[in-house]
Amino acid sequence: MIVTDTPTTSSAERAYLHTKALIVRGDLPGGQLISEGQICEALNISRTPVHEAFLRLAAEQLIVLSSRKGAVVAPISPREAQDVLEMREAIERSAAARIAAEGGPTATTVARLKALLDEQRTAIDRDDSDAFLAADDEFHAQIIAAGNNAIALHLFGQLRDRQQRLRNHLMRTREEYGPVLDEHSAMFARLEASDLDGFVAVLSAHVNRFDGVL
Repeated sequence: MIVTDTPTTSSAERAYLHTKALIVRGDLPGGQLISEGQICEALNISRTPVHEAFLRLAAEQLIVLSSRKGAVVAPISPREAQDVLEMREAIERSAAARIAAEGGPTATTVARLKALLDEQRTAIDRDDSDAFLAADDEFHAQIIAAGNNAIALHLFGQLRDRQQRLRNHLMRTREEYGPVLDEHSAMFARLEASDLDGFVAVLSAHVNRFDGVL
């Protein structure tokens, strides 16, 4: 992903978004050395805004700065993966509980979730990993949004980059897509039926699919 110039995007912001996208997508894997010069050259900008971007990424614990080596992409640790999965499950479970308490998802939410399931089926047919993972992310985001809890949405937003990085790390093989889609379909059916216990059971299995893989 290359972040292009826009009237409202500073050079530092471009460098931050560009580098972060490479890390989240897995193009810069954990342990990879990265220099400010690489980003300067890729974006044709000076070193100062790139340095600012690196400081920001270090504060988010996506890179580790070193006076000798420049920067190293922080690996996803087993504990980080576990923490992200646990928080995601808690937020989504809470959203489902509120949806069920309010009589089930709205027609708009149902239509959007159906469309995202169709997008994932099409992505599998086309062997399009990027499209599948983007729809995966949006499927869960839609469920949380439907819970109408501003705090949950805020927490999910803070976790989103780490979740997507974890997805890109763990779900890059086509063999994983079918089972994931089956679980999404089951979650949707139970949510539509206001079957909270059933939804929670499928969600738990879905979230814990990769538990212990790292």
